[in-house]
Amino acid sequence: MSTKPNAIIFGGLNTCSRALAALLVPVEGESLVNNLRIVDKYSVNPATTYIGAEFPQVLQKPNVEYRQANLTIPATVKTCFDPPEGQEPYTYVFDFTGEIQWDRPEKIQISHTFNIARLIGLEAASRRVKAYVRIQHPFYECKERGNHDEKEEAKPEDVLGIWWHETLRMLACIPGLNLVILRTALVYGPYVDYGNLMNFIVVAAVYGFMKQPMKALWSPGKHAAHSVHVDDVAGALWACAEWMAGIGRTEADAIAGETIIFKNEKSKAKEVEGMVPPDVKCIAPLFNLEDDSQYSMAELGKVVTSFFGTTFEFHNFMMNTVAKFRIEEVVEEINEAHVGQWTTMITTSHPPIPNTNYTAYMNEYNLKRHVVAFNASKLKNVIGYHLRRPKLCAETLQEMIDKLKAENSWPNL
Repeated sequence: MSTKPNAIIFGGLNTCSRALAALLVPVEGESLVNNLRIVDKYSVNPATTYIGAEFPQVLQKPNVEYRQANLTIPATVKTCFDPPEGQEPYTYVFDFTGEIQWDRPEKIQISHTFNIARLIGLEAASRRVKAYVRIQHPFYECKERGNHDEKEEAKPEDVLGIWWHETLRMLACIPGLNLVILRTALVYGPYVDYGNLMNFIVVAAVYGFMKQPMKALWSPGKHAAHSVHVDDVAGALWACAEWMAGIGRTEADAIAGETIIFKNEKSKAKEVEGMVPPDVKCIAPLFNLEDDSQYSMAELGKVVTSFFGTTFEFHNFMMNTVAKFRIEEVVEEINEAHVGQWTTMITTSHPPIPNTNYTAYMNEYNLKRHVVAFNASKLKNVIGYHLRRPKLCAETLQEMIDKLKAENSWPNL
């Protein structure tokens, strides 16, 4: 028998799973796993979502299999766990599934986030996988002050946040599931094209091109906007899996278990199949992940805009007041100043960029005030994880931009 595990990655092709795949089976160097299966709803040949320049090379490795599948179907989920003939069972499962679009209705969040994770979690438990690692995006509103560790209650944001959080409670209560939850800060890095931070970086590049200051809402911007590089998301996921596989759920709960507090409407418990009643205590190992930057919004803005040769300021009191109560009214006004310039940048690039997946458009969710601060001391102390990219700085931004320019998805001016 191989000493390396076989692993499955479910979902996340549009978020962080590609980075994890590249870590588990690098284009050059030795694989961390014996065999890797990746399952998502998208096609990769031809690609029906942005997958970056490196991922297709990972898919060409002989020990990597990609499977396009509809994970809302129980029978399909079941077959995804069946290894090819002669191969050992899959023992590590990484769950990236879930709807990340902020404006999707509750029905979609229940079916595409809660239900899919439930199907995968139940099947993983029945197969007795050694580690089941679930990613949790920062769909919370942290308090302005405080330690922001795993024990602190954070309020889920909107319908999106409520059902991602409810999914954690459900997974925590599946008997026999070797679950670890990794909750991230704002993700950035090469080939990442989702989330508030990447959107912010694109817009900062536009204002650098325009040679004008970039302005943000919510002056003075002292609230936290903590970040994490996608390479550390991948690295921490692997570290969590190795940790869980070594000790099992009972010991993991004793060491790192946290109560996942009920944050939904009590009436939903009778309406949604598989939802855990509000009075049931749900405990699971939970770890926060962020880098050492720990920037405020103002500090983050200064670092990013200075990289693109401009400055960071805030809109006036009047604009902030309107945005506080009627943010939809200021969305178009703010976008009008820079979206057209991004088009100019990609069309005048050398060479031109006809099909970039990066956009300078900021929607209502991007423009809302988000406080993101998750103390990552527990991950470092308990699991011993060491950050690969400890700080968001000019060097990490340059590395990211260079890779995007090389694949012709970022303007070269």
